[in-house]
Amino acid sequence: MKLSPDNNDAPDERSSHPLAGGPPAPAVEHTPGTKRLSPPWRSLPADLGARLAPAADRVTQQIIDVVPDQIPAYAITRTDRFNEVLYLGVHGALEQLLSLPGTDSPALDEHSRELVAALGAGEYRQGRSMDALLAAYRTGARITFRGLSEACAEQGMEMSVVVDLGESILAYIDELSAVSVQAYAFEQTSRAGALELRRADLVGALLAGTTQPAELRRLAAAADWRLPDRIAVVVMPLELASTVRTRLGTAGLVVERESEATAVVAAPEVAGLRSRVAEVFAGSSAVIGPPARWDRVPLSHRVARLVAAQRAAGQEPDDGGAPVFAADHLGRVVLGAEPEVMAELASRRLAPLDELTEAKRLVLEQTLLSWLVHWGQRVPVAEELGIHPQTVGYRLARLRELFGEQLDDPEVRFELEMVLRTRWQ
Repeated sequence: MKLSPDNNDAPDERSSHPLAGGPPAPAVEHTPGTKRLSPPWRSLPADLGARLAPAADRVTQQIIDVVPDQIPAYAITRTDRFNEVLYLGVHGALEQLLSLPGTDSPALDEHSRELVAALGAGEYRQGRSMDALLAAYRTGARITFRGLSEACAEQGMEMSVVVDLGESILAYIDELSAVSVQAYAFEQTSRAGALELRRADLVGALLAGTTQPAELRRLAAAADWRLPDRIAVVVMPLELASTVRTRLGTAGLVVERESEATAVVAAPEVAGLRSRVAEVFAGSSAVIGPPARWDRVPLSHRVARLVAAQRAAGQEPDDGGAPVFAADHLGRVVLGAEPEVMAELASRRLAPLDELTEAKRLVLEQTLLSWLVHWGQRVPVAEELGIHPQTVGYRLARLRELFGEQLDDPEVRFELEMVLRTRWQ
């Protein structure tokens, strides 16, 4: 049974649904001592199918005429091939229905069940929701009941037969719907799981940085994601992966990697796009690596992780989880890349302050950094520290006593500024 030309093939080899040719579904267990209810068509006359068979062609044609016109999802794909497949599907469904009166047979035999399951899976593959198919089932059930009940009346059958026939049609359609919905859900889950694996492969290849462009394009096609010219890597806490994935939609890929989540997104080229990226990652404490070509994606990842590590170590103020663009903090990345080396340099360059009390040392370190930043201009230093320019003069004089001619050496001043920025910014 098929309602669209897109679905007239048997289930493809990627599907292993038990209702679509895969392993059989587990048998339903029944509590011992309970009586299994007979299907509603058991009480119908055994010859009812043969007596109503002449009406089957008329009912089939009515369904073909009405269903596509009432359900937009099928109306837009209506072709000669569609009509042909629809006829075969509806006619086959009616034949199966008319084979049931007077029997205890299930609504669907093995062949019919496979076809109905394939129909549900095909709806997902064609990008439609189950609403269209279920609406088609309901419409077909109404037309079938009307047409077959009229045939019953023409032959003078009792009202009880018509009532049982109506109940049988409803039960039959319920079974069709249930099998199709189950197959649709299975296909959806299978495809989603496979797609996530392919996207994880793509992200892994990008982060490795050793994959050739042709292979990257192949992986991107398999992952159903268009590779942008420039990419930014984003790192964030693992628990926020699901939220960010929902926000990104098709604009980026998110995978869980060990203790963190990693995303790849199109690198923002203009302020508007950058603002949009910041909105997507708001509240996620994400660090967005600098934009990079495909072969430089590992660098974007490393820089993002370095900035994230500095934030985790408390070197950045708490900003309520606002995302950070690593490109705005490359200087700090350099300063914090080798903390042991920076600690050794600080120990050497700040040695003249070792004999001071902690309070005095901190005051002079702040003053020295401000003096270096403002190129020795006392007024900007005073404004930044909130003190009188004369106080700046006193402190600088004390620094001259402690450091002597070192403060006149450009290389020493550069190293002092580096270590002080590491400690105070």
